[in-house]
Amino acid sequence: MVTYLYIVQIILAIAVIIAAILNSRGSDLGSVFGGGGGVYKTRRGVEKTLFNAMIVLSVLFFAVSLATVIVQG
Repeated sequence: MVTYLYIVQIILAIAVIIAAILNSRGSDLGSVFGGGGGVYKTRRGVEKTLFNAMIVLSVLFFAVSLATVIVQG
């Protein structure tokens, strides 16, 4: 059982990393050096879906990590 949880945890970790990289690709280069730009931009379409998917993946990763600790304990 723990082995399956480890596999799911690795898959979720890779998915969170990919979603974070794709999410940061949408920002401009000025924000890398500390310039926020000062313009409020709403997320639409694919960017909003990717943002929501990142939140869901992060919550799932936390839940699986917690379940792994409880099952091992």
